[in-house]
Amino acid sequence: MAEHQNETRAAYDGVVELYASMFADGLETQPFARNMIATFAELVRGTGNTRTADVGCGPGHLTAMLHDLGLDAFGLDLSPAMVAHARRARPALRFEEARMEALPVEDHALGGVLAHYSMIHTPPAELPALLAEQARVLAPGGLLLVSFFATGGPEPVRFDHKVTPAYSWPVDRIADLLAAAGFSVTARLLHDPATERGFLDAHVLARRPG
Repeated sequence: MAEHQNETRAAYDGVVELYASMFADGLETQPFARNMIATFAELVRGTGNTRTADVGCGPGHLTAMLHDLGLDAFGLDLSPAMVAHARRARPALRFEEARMEALPVEDHALGGVLAHYSMIHTPPAELPALLAEQARVLAPGGLLLVSFFATGGPEPVRFDHKVTPAYSWPVDRIADLLAAAGFSVTARLLHDPATERGFLDAHVLARRPG
């Protein structure tokens, strides 16, 4: 696991300013994702536990969005350069460097976890461990929103992402992995992409049973 994570960290460390500029408008041009995150935030508020981790937060644009939606949000990212940028850009919010398979969060502490295209670089064999870690940190009734590139085939597809290699996933496979990690899938949204990458964009909302 360490080798591909080191490669991913180095790749994102090298594109911080470009990556941050690409998302400077938040999700203004992505209405499906924006509304799915708003729904996620509403449901997390409904649990009474607004503490939420933006896992793979990058420059922190979605951490700020979650904060504006009434959540006690903080950002975690593998890339120290991304974390440094997020801290400079949004000094009122908390950002920490962290690996997704070892989150610096106590058991059953969170009302929500957002994983917005942050697991796409994880090799398929390692994804169950990440989902199990997210289940560990969520309180009973807590929500997880996973966004990713979707493929219509039966297996994950490795492709050349602009930053570092990534994977697209069949939505049913992600749902099965979430169920195996102890989640109950409550909603799926699949839509045409905003770019010409070719994959569909997918958002899966799941709850840790209470």
